[in-house]
Amino acid sequence: MHIDTKLPKVGTTIFSVMSQLAVEHQAVNLGQGFPDFEPPAALREAIARAMAEGRNQYAPGIGLPTLREQIALKTERMYGRRIDAATEVTVTSGATEALFAAIAAVVRAGDEVIVFDPAYDSYEPAIDLQGAKAVHIPLTVPSFGIDWQRVRDAVTPRTRMILINSPHNPSGAVLSAADLDELAAIVRDTEIVVLSDEVYEHIVFDRALHQSVLRHAELAGRSIVVSSFGKTYHCTGWKLGYAVAPAALSAEFRKVHQYLTFCTFHPAQVAFAEFMASTPEHYLELPAFYQAKRDRFRALIQPSRFKLLDVPGGYFQLVDYSAIRDEPDVAFCEWLVKQGGVAAIPLAPFYETAPDTRLVRLCFAKSDATMEAAAERLCKL
Repeated sequence: MHIDTKLPKVGTTIFSVMSQLAVEHQAVNLGQGFPDFEPPAALREAIARAMAEGRNQYAPGIGLPTLREQIALKTERMYGRRIDAATEVTVTSGATEALFAAIAAVVRAGDEVIVFDPAYDSYEPAIDLQGAKAVHIPLTVPSFGIDWQRVRDAVTPRTRMILINSPHNPSGAVLSAADLDELAAIVRDTEIVVLSDEVYEHIVFDRALHQSVLRHAELAGRSIVVSSFGKTYHCTGWKLGYAVAPAALSAEFRKVHQYLTFCTFHPAQVAFAEFMASTPEHYLELPAFYQAKRDRFRALIQPSRFKLLDVPGGYFQLVDYSAIRDEPDVAFCEWLVKQGGVAAIPLAPFYETAPDTRLVRLCFAKSDATMEAAAERLCKL
């Protein structure tokens, strides 16, 4: 039987490939972006209690009302925007599901979606499955900023969506208020929807404010904003996220969501609703928590031959390896895991056409012991 694949460019993700190589070669895994430390104890106790109390069947499709209320309260507290928990918040099975549902709900065959390279690898397959086209605009290196004139030039009558990501994976770059003003000017008086991937929203450093589109009244009225409990609460394996959008967009989003996953993990929703109400300081303290890890990791690998790029947000450190080897990043990462004993992520898989740079991504959402073990090996190269 011949299968005519709908995703001819898709294979195993680079994250799975590098994690498997890390296991095979007993390498320190700084590749895939997950913490190697546990979620807060009170949160783990809350999910165990929810299961023990019988909260193990289907949750409401759009999310527990108590959790959606907490999300609405947090949104107002953080971004000054009051939203309707009943009509504008949808709980999803992770941010990846939310991104897919948003694209499937809005984008039709023949449409175009502007994405910025390096772009997270789930974006384009979701666009392709709608029969639409991803229009790639490269970010400027090494700042990984957006050239807004190139965006203006790329907009056509077929442009249906612009997909932004801040703090940015893999670079850690963050959008400014001026960037959002530029975006608003471009989409004004059009039918373009903004999809804003903000899963690292609480990991912004040096006292900077995360410039969510929810802070920007004009953009908030035409945007779907995606957030992640897994990134914020150190529990990526629980696969819980959510989307905030105006009621009309949320209604379309929910049509897809109900037939994609219908609902998401009930005990975790109970636990998050409880923990958000009792411990709002967790996400308020997250910038300082991860800034300490960023600074510790940078200090540990400063003596190495890697050149460290700035990290304004997120929990990844980009490093230039050109002083160590002169080869493409995928080949370097294979060499690094096999010969150097550390797993990293190359940037090439995040591009349509990768530039000839010598950059790889290292994750510092790790314990001190893991960072120290990795740094010892990196400094020997």
